[in-house]
Amino acid sequence: MEAAAALNESGAAAPRLPAGGGNSSLELSSRPPAPAALNPWDVMLCVSGTAIACENALVVAIICYSPSLRTPMFVLVGSLATADLLAGLGLILNFVFQYVIPSETVSLLTVGFLVASFAASVSSLLAITVDRYLSLYNALTYYSERTVLCIHTMLAGAWGVSLCLGLLPVLGWNCLHDRTSCSVVRPLTKSNVTLLSASFFLIFLIMLHLYIEICKIVCRHAHQIALQQHFLTASHYVTTKKGVSTLAIILGTFGASWLPFAIYCVVGDPDYPSVYTYATLLPATYNSMINPIIYAYRNQEIQRSMWVLFCGCFQAKVSFRSRSPSDV
Repeated sequence: MEAAAALNESGAAAPRLPAGGGNSSLELSSRPPAPAALNPWDVMLCVSGTAIACENALVVAIICYSPSLRTPMFVLVGSLATADLLAGLGLILNFVFQYVIPSETVSLLTVGFLVASFAASVSSLLAITVDRYLSLYNALTYYSERTVLCIHTMLAGAWGVSLCLGLLPVLGWNCLHDRTSCSVVRPLTKSNVTLLSASFFLIFLIMLHLYIEICKIVCRHAHQIALQQHFLTASHYVTTKKGVSTLAIILGTFGASWLPFAIYCVVGDPDYPSVYTYATLLPATYNSMINPIIYAYRNQEIQRSMWVLFCGCFQAKVSFRSRSPSDV
């Protein structure tokens, strides 16, 4: 969630690397400027946003197009793809408004849009993790109406909180009129960035705890199956190891993308060179680029729906095997 703030701010902030690498954080231009030279970091953020938007737009189109992809699992994946799609569009708009229509009002709107989008993305990842845990912990009752209600409630809460976080800088919690309160990602204040960072750390710790519990459940199930067959085969060991490795990759990718930026937002000083903010912000955007690969394109139902959508290689009314969230 805190990343959302930073990301948008970087874009909305009309960031420039001063000649000679001067000490300045990402900053919104407060005066109608002459056309500025392109900052290569801004170009990379725009390219990243374009790739993010294209990847996730395809996922959203596939889920909306395919009637078979209506289970709670795919509702969550669709929420994640929608949030990442909006984040990618926000990065593109941020670049356009920064160099074509420089305006404090537009910059604040872009900042709020990006904060809300990335907050929704991180919140959707937490919801997916909770869903995976419930599908294993309450396997017998997972496909009940209660689960559907729980997931819809989680998503409503996630998007509601994300929208509120995005509105904060727009409604006045910014440093446009008090530069001393600015953070490394202007126009967000230090207190705003601290709130976003603390929210991210909390979500990360919850996800870490849930994935550890998921690993325990997977290992326990594999051991029980082995005991029922009266011996522990190599295949059980390989399957368990593969499952644990997959969970480690998922959490590791998320942490490696967001943690550097989240930590820098807390410990960084607005007088530090802006290159530090860019260098931690850009990898954070890559998480939205990797999400569709991890949670969507590896899924067999989505792969088949892609063939139907683009090639018509399968009949649209093909029945699909229901899968649990842990397979995503």
